[in-house]
Amino acid sequence: MLTHSQARVLVQLAEFGEHLDSAWDVPRELSLPGLAESLGLVRSALHQPLSELEKEGLIFTRTAHVIGGGSRKRTVVHITEEGRGVIQREKPVSREFPNRIIGPAPNASQVHGRSSEIELLSEYIVGGKSVVLSGLPGIGKSTLARAIVSHLESLRWKIRWANCTLNTDVKAIGSMWLGGSSLTSVEAITESTSSKKVLLVLDEVQELHPRHSNPISNLISKASDSLCSVLLVVRAPNPLNLEGDFIEHRVQGLDLESSKLLFPENIDDNLATDVSDSLGGHPLAIRLWSPEEGVPEKSEAVLKYVERTVISRLSVEGIDSLDELSLAPLPLRVKEMKFEEGVSELDDSAVLRWSNGLTEPHHLVRNVRRASWDKERTSSMHKSAARTWSSLQGVRARKFEAHHRSMSGEEEDIHWIEKNINIISRSDSATAAVILETALEIKESQIMREEAATIALDRGESNEAKIHVDKIDDSRSRKILESRIARLSGKQDLARRLEEEAIILSGPSQRAKMEISSIIRRFDDRIPGKLDNSESEKILQIISHVELGSISNEERESAILSLELVKYSIALSDSNLKEASKARAEIESRLSHDDVFLDILDLRARLSSRVNGNASSSSISWCKDLISKLDEPVIRIRAIHSALEAVGNEFPKWLIEAHQESCRYPLREDIPSFRRMAAHRWYWRGVLDPVNRMSHWTEAISRFRAAECINAANQLVTKLAKGS
Repeated sequence: MLTHSQARVLVQLAEFGEHLDSAWDVPRELSLPGLAESLGLVRSALHQPLSELEKEGLIFTRTAHVIGGGSRKRTVVHITEEGRGVIQREKPVSREFPNRIIGPAPNASQVHGRSSEIELLSEYIVGGKSVVLSGLPGIGKSTLARAIVSHLESLRWKIRWANCTLNTDVKAIGSMWLGGSSLTSVEAITESTSSKKVLLVLDEVQELHPRHSNPISNLISKASDSLCSVLLVVRAPNPLNLEGDFIEHRVQGLDLESSKLLFPENIDDNLATDVSDSLGGHPLAIRLWSPEEGVPEKSEAVLKYVERTVISRLSVEGIDSLDELSLAPLPLRVKEMKFEEGVSELDDSAVLRWSNGLTEPHHLVRNVRRASWDKERTSSMHKSAARTWSSLQGVRARKFEAHHRSMSGEEEDIHWIEKNINIISRSDSATAAVILETALEIKESQIMREEAATIALDRGESNEAKIHVDKIDDSRSRKILESRIARLSGKQDLARRLEEEAIILSGPSQRAKMEISSIIRRFDDRIPGKLDNSESEKILQIISHVELGSISNEERESAILSLELVKYSIALSDSNLKEASKARAEIESRLSHDDVFLDILDLRARLSSRVNGNASSSSISWCKDLISKLDEPVIRIRAIHSALEAVGNEFPKWLIEAHQESCRYPLREDIPSFRRMAAHRWYWRGVLDPVNRMSHWTEAISRFRAAECINAANQLVTKLAKGS
């Protein structure tokens, strides 16, 4: 007859297939620390049941590489065929429910002493309430949240889970909640998640950087006011300024009887009682406890216990690994670490938490370790870490390098950020924004102020941009940024005046570039459809006054090409074939004869010829052949959008599929034309997917505004209001 602990071990091991019995790499859940974590036990609680199960031939142990756990082999545990047979006979029949969780929720683990809390908080959520779980680090907030999720799953609820880190923004949360969607608008995310029997979970809220807290506060407030419920998991103080009714629930330590369930079954009852009492029923502190340590001082707070006992018993290698992990802004892969030798020791000591091959110290331990460093040592450690990351390749390495440089406070590191922040912002503007905020707290820099304002504007965040612009010296650059803020706020007249003032302060080359950018933006500032004749005339009139004589030949050719493209598009919109032909000739003279862009011009010309408002079937067929041959994603997207505009209301299947495929290609936020293209892509998603039109067009409106296309945004708002 199996004991309770033996049965729990076998049930857990039986979750893994026999193919792992001789595998080179095995999941961490089969290692001793992973197994203890899954069962919610201290590591020493496994010794007796594992020993007895191995004697009975129900399990066997061996050494193997643990996936993501470093190069050293670890002891792992497997259930035998006989063990599986025992479980089949003794395991009670349970109802299986399909996985209804979207997002990076942790694996469910055994929970002790929280049944009444799970029941109470689940009742609140089922009743339509939103809940904030707070408490000390390591007290079991995330574990309790995961247990609530498991209970709601059994009630056929859908769960959308997101985790917070230093660089998390609204877009990242939306992506986790929606399983990869690239929505950036608070309103669009809320619209997409709002449904009955849906719980939105946001874990580790305290990790958020203040740079992104206001938009996230807005998202959570709106989400809690929708049809779904919200569960926030946070260590006080809560960085979010929330509106609405949230039930606050502070998680306390486990009661004595529940605490004792974490210990080995053969431990002296008085010892378990004394340790539990001394540590206040704090579950992580209990799991960090080792029988060799005796009973901690009762007067000693958990933080002091971690510092004086848990950390002090680590070897030099363990301390080096702990320091590297504690210093990092995000969880690390073991193979990325400079000091990986101590990872196994940290894992065996229950110091680490793991997710998808990444690891970090439990925040309780991390916070205690960080607090032990003085300012000088912290700066030196960041400096050293920056050197380590500088030797590695890739965008992720640059993010870590930039973070450590921003934290070092060294002059040369600030100069490095000034020169390299654009590399990071191209792929991850949320991280770039945080790095600049951190660096500016340490040292003022006009260059970084301009970069921070520009990134905020590229993200459509006018309030954040204004904070930085107000600290920039009066200059041409400031006027350009102020004009963008005005345009983002819908103040078109003010935006034009500021832009004109900036143009006056510009040299010939800068002036020409600004005028051309303004013309292109003005032409693009509309939703698909025919351009108004009066607007066409205004744009052509502005083009006629652009002076290009004072700029270099190379820049002049590029400028002429840009202007002729606008004139070509206007001519097609006005069905002026003579002017279209003239503009095409000018464009062709500046491109090679086999340039694919000429095919795009011909495509647009063919599609502009309409019968009963729609392009001819032969033009659509020619369009299909061309799109199938286009490899460059941006050009392909342009062609697809042109085709969608031309075919009328009956969209061929191949075109719908081509558009769906094109939506997977990421468009950079720092290029104005790409921001406008992204807005149009969301517009067409709303056209092609009427069921989700509200959320798609809401996102398109937000993207148009971020791209400073206020007219297009207003046109779509009107269209959405009319239900067309």
